[in-house]
Amino acid sequence: MLHMRALSRVYRTDMVETTALDAIDLDIGDGEFVAIMGPSGCGKSTLLNLMGMLDLPSSGSYMFAGQEVADLPEAKLATVRKASIGFIFQSFNLVDELTVRENVELALLYHDVPAAERKRRTDEVMDRVGIAHRARHRPSQLSGGQQQRVAVARALVAEPKLILADEPTGNLDTNHGEEVMRMLQTLNAAGSTIVMVTHSPAHADYASRVVNMLDGRVLQERLRAA
Repeated sequence: MLHMRALSRVYRTDMVETTALDAIDLDIGDGEFVAIMGPSGCGKSTLLNLMGMLDLPSSGSYMFAGQEVADLPEAKLATVRKASIGFIFQSFNLVDELTVRENVELALLYHDVPAAERKRRTDEVMDRVGIAHRARHRPSQLSGGQQQRVAVARALVAEPKLILADEPTGNLDTNHGEEVMRMLQTLNAAGSTIVMVTHSPAHADYASRVVNMLDGRVLQERLRAA
């Protein structure tokens, strides 16, 4: 699904040049669950932003589902991003003024999905992640684990090919963190491709492959023991 060769991202100001990613080679196959690890500032989130087309590389090649991302105009990038990629953030990024249902359904409003289909898909995905009983509540009325479940449902409702999760358990206690990880593992078993940034070795063990980064480079890759 993802094919990266000599992928680099350099940030420049008038006085300073910072290399966030340095000639990365990485492939991620359809249906994989990959954890990306490394110290703060090693380039993990930058790499995730490039995968999600929220940023573009300074050099190198990034192909998403057979398309060279650098060749796509901004309008096409936005279309591919909305149709194919679901994002899960550490900070949940829910809209406090909306109910759980409205937060999940919001992702479909940008796709011009008919109302009846929006309802069906929203109901289905809320049930899938175990949050349907909270449909009429607002985010402030939920626990951290429940809010992250809503964020996962919002990422899934558009039926993306790829789920990108940036420290999805970072704001959760141990029990709620494990709950979210088990849910991601179940989603992967059902066919979702997941790339997750994490600092936790225990949570990385839920993935089928771990990519370790240092100073903007891939230092090591390992498959999880069966």
